[in-house]
Amino acid sequence: MEARQEIMALYETMYRAMIAKDRATLEHVYADDFVLVHMTGMRQTKRQYIDAILDDTLNYYSAETEQLDIHIDGDTATLTGRSRVTAAVFGGGRHTWSLQLQFRLRRTAEGWQFIESRASTY
Repeated sequence: MEARQEIMALYETMYRAMIAKDRATLEHVYADDFVLVHMTGMRQTKRQYIDAILDDTLNYYSAETEQLDIHIDGDTATLTGRSRVTAAVFGGGRHTWSLQLQFRLRRTAEGWQFIESRASTY
């Protein structure tokens, strides 16, 4: 599979795993040094982020991809994904957001992994 297609598939796999609260898949798609920067500026490590998904702090219900922009440079890449995401987060009610995630990725022996994500709206 071409790198661009692999990255597109990884993005979709990530959202399916977030919705299903699938720890094994989340552990695979995020590198051990992964960091998420929320739109509030709060930073979460891979462990903190996965734990928040699994303990119902972050609840994802659906994600509809609207746009993906991918740039590949050897074994690194950037991905900007725009999706309509329905979620209930940090005790708030269920809402649908136009969520933009800007990722940095790294290719490893096992395939592509996300190493950083910055969340915002669009």
